[in-house]
Formats: sequence, structure tokens, C-alpha cells
Amino acid sequence: MQLSEVTAFIRKDLVLEWRQRATIGGVVLYLVSTVFVAYLAFDGLADLRTWNALFWLILLFAAINAIQKSFLQEKESQHLYYYTLISARGVINAKIFYNALLMTGLSLAGLFVFMMFMGNPIASFSLFLVNMILGTIAFAAVLTLISAIASRSRNNFTLMAILGFPLVLPLLLVLIRVSDLALEGASFATAFPDLVILLSLICITLILSNLLFPYIWKE
Repeated sequence: MQLSEVTAFIRKDLVLEWRQRATIGGVVLYLVSTVFVAYLAFDGLADLRTWNALFWLILLFAAINAIQKSFLQEKESQHLYYYTLISARGVINAKIFYNALLMTGLSLAGLFVFMMFMGNPIASFSLFLVNMILGTIAFAAVLTLISAIASRSRNNFTLMAILGFPLVLPLLLVLIRVSDLALEGASFATAFPDLVILLSLICITLILSNLLFPYIWKE
């Protein structure tokens, strides 16, 4: 795998995303409308645990909507063409990096909208922000690999939902736990064990993606 391959593939995805801006617009519309519905349902600021749970549920489904198209929107002929140009590890790493950038932007926008409607109860904003960025990277890594696996199935959207839930659930529990600490004003030292678990999950997912994707790519 060469860095030039990864950067070229990321540039290709950026150009395609710019040409299909309606897709990202739909995800942003989903974020805003869901937060607004939550605002109407809870009449403003909810309690801390509800605020935290709502934020991560909205962000999770936004991530699924944004990342599921990574491989599912591309045709078999495109995959065959890419196979002649770039290595399998280059493809998966480029996809993960691009989706991580995309999700970081969406999560920051989602946090801004969420705080605007639901209030800002975050006591330790720096811890919450670091946890959120790590969470978006983890979502990108897990869901990109699942999208690659699901693209080989006819019922790809159903398969992605089935595979995604058990893999994302442990990650989501860690993210919610660290966010709870941030809402209570805890320090980085208090959240350090959970942050280590989160980083470990990201590293494991990246390693598995680089090990397993070449076999999927050959099919």
C-alpha cells in the first residue's frame, strides 16, 4: 500500500461527494429534523442521561446513513476497475479515512445543532469533544468494513443492519460512559481507562480491516 494510492482514492471520493451533494444534504436534514423532534418531545433541555443517550443515538443513525453508501453505491464494474489500480489495503484505508473526515464534520455540526436546541449541559467540553472525535473514527472504521462485507450480498442493506448492531453496541456503551463523565465534569485521568478501551477498539478494527478486506476484495 502506497500513500499516493490512498490520497488519490480519497480525492476521488471527495469529488464524487461534491457531485452528489444531495446525499450529504439528506444526512444533515436528518440530523436537524431529528434534533428538532427531540426538542419538541422534551420541551427543551432533558436530564443529563437522556441528553447523552439522544445525542449518541442520533449520531449513530446519521453515521449509518452516511457510511453505508461507501461500497453499496458502487457497481461491480467499478470495483473491478479499482482492483487494477490500487491495492486492497489502500482501498479500505482510504475509505475509512474519508468516512472519518466526513463523520467528524457531521458530528461537529450535529453537536452544534443539538446544543442549540437541547441546551449545553457539558461540564468538561474538552473530554466530550475528544470522546466524540474518537467515536466518529470508530464508527467510520466499523461501518466501512461492514459496508464492504454487505456489498457482496444481495440484501446488502439488511445485512449491514444485522452485522452493525452487535459490533457497534459495545463501542456505543463505552462512548456513552465517557460522555456521562464529561457531562459530570470529570477529568481526563478519570476517563483514561475508558479512553484506552476506545482506542483499543479502534486499533483492533483497523487491524482486522487490513487483514480481512483483501479476501473480500478478491471475490
